[in-house]
Amino acid sequence: MEYNDQLLQWIEHHEDSLAEIFRNISRIALYNQKKVLDAFHAEKIGTHHFQSTTGYGYNDLGREALENVFSRVFGTEAALVRQQMVSGTHAIACAILGNLKPSDELILATGYPYETLMGVLGIKPGQKSVISETGGFTVKIIPLLDDGNVDVERILEAITPATAMVAFQRSCGYSSRQSFTIETLQKVFQEIKSNHKDLAIFVDNCYGEFVETLEPTEVGADLIAGSLIKNPGGCLIPSGGYIAGRADLVKKAAERLYAPKIAGEIGPSLLNLQIFFQGFFEAPHRVGDMHRGAVLTAKLFEAIGYRVSPRYNEKRTDIIQKIFFDSDRDLIDFCRAVQRNSPIESHVVPEPALLPGYLHPVIMGGGTFISGSTSEFSADAPLTPPYTAFMQGGLSYTQIKLSLAGIFLSNYLPKIMDNFSMSSRNP
Repeated sequence: MEYNDQLLQWIEHHEDSLAEIFRNISRIALYNQKKVLDAFHAEKIGTHHFQSTTGYGYNDLGREALENVFSRVFGTEAALVRQQMVSGTHAIACAILGNLKPSDELILATGYPYETLMGVLGIKPGQKSVISETGGFTVKIIPLLDDGNVDVERILEAITPATAMVAFQRSCGYSSRQSFTIETLQKVFQEIKSNHKDLAIFVDNCYGEFVETLEPTEVGADLIAGSLIKNPGGCLIPSGGYIAGRADLVKKAAERLYAPKIAGEIGPSLLNLQIFFQGFFEAPHRVGDMHRGAVLTAKLFEAIGYRVSPRYNEKRTDIIQKIFFDSDRDLIDFCRAVQRNSPIESHVVPEPALLPGYLHPVIMGGGTFISGSTSEFSADAPLTPPYTAFMQGGLSYTQIKLSLAGIFLSNYLPKIMDNFSMSSRNP
């Protein structure tokens, strides 16, 4: 990888201005690291918990201890942390579908969900209320307000005696809206619970774990789910998903994953559990580096005139950084630059393709040690206006910084030099 001194000076010039933001990110990471360390101590985690199991997986002591650690960290009654869940979508599907009957209603409180979940729930774009094609239950979709906030009034109006669950998507998904902070979600949860205290609140927690000091289940959510190859895997866990929350809701999700009445009593840990414990233990530190990398990315792209969201100095609740491009060509070039500056398969040229569960062709850039891991340095985007790259992850802040230097050198050097010349003249 080639760099020049001016490029690194330009990056460090902007990096220096982020010192206070980075200090706050370090404080969040320290707080979350203590939560995880305390959970390990409370569960008396030892090397005897690292063993793999086979067959049915009955009495898997390591798996049970790992789930207890997740429960303590997320402040829940129970957790399901399984190698048999292959993605965040899979975990969310188990959490929602396992807890709904055909006579129930599901309210999607944050508008249309991520593209792969639309097929899971049996809904299509343009529908506002529909009988799910996959579950037989009623799905009501509540649009966001014009300013991108949750429409609490319409949610409350939509609740009926048949409503069993209100679901929220914490991250922006493939939309241009802001992701929802814990503070925002807490206020909405309180409004719902004050009127319907027994109603189950579910949160798709993908990309949000450890970015703030609290998780949705600590401020009123009854159930959350996510992927282990995102934040909580710490860039080490090779596969899996988690569900955490009220014990009865987690059990129903486990019955959906395995079998009714058997639930989470089965499910062997075919892979050695050491990497699962270590990945979760390292997650707060890794997420802190991803958080810093996202801030630096926003600062640098904004400096050369690109629109980004969030901006570098805005509060963050997930690791996703949106960068807006003028055309599909510019978007594709960016994702290819991400691939070129990744540690694995840097020689591969990504092409847009229609992937299972997606509505539009998608391009994905990022050579990762774990296939498809979005906790590692990566970017993906649907090939549809507005042309937005969704960048996230990184094994370390130093890797993100180096990869950004490579991307800017190959794609944006003239803009950088113009910007650097101007900024160096201004005190």
